[in-house]
Amino acid sequence: MNGTTARRRIVVGVDGSESSRAALRWALRQAALVGAAVEAVTAWEYPASHGLVPATVDGDAEAFAGKVLAETVAREWGLDRLVEVRERVAPGNAARVLLTVAEGAELLVVGNRGHGGFTGAVLGSVTQHCVQHASCPVVVVREAGRAKAEPGDGR
Repeated sequence: MNGTTARRRIVVGVDGSESSRAALRWALRQAALVGAAVEAVTAWEYPASHGLVPATVDGDAEAFAGKVLAETVAREWGLDRLVEVRERVAPGNAARVLLTVAEGAELLVVGNRGHGGFTGAVLGSVTQHCVQHASCPVVVVREAGRAKAEPGDGR
């Protein structure tokens, strides 16, 4: 990697959903085109609890999030590994984490929707929040099976 690659970065939100896998693939292709590194980010939170008794959590939420991120990156990165990929697992609300990590980035890439929400929704709540509040350009990638733009095709 040259000195330019270290400074250029594309941040992508990854939660293991098909939409986020499509976003990661898009970010990897774009990074190869422009000579940037990819920072793949997963956020995690403990489930909300009501009252004084905390909600029960099976296993370690951070470790599970890290495992999902590592497996998704390994599956989508491919064998040629043309770009540098850095994985980051961070506690907190997904939208806030992505916006914080994306400060100073060239692009923030997100899927149109993740695991939660309504299947008929055009954009998920995290994606909507990122589009409205990011300090850098945001690319929203639709999941496989829908019309999709490839980096460099002008769509």
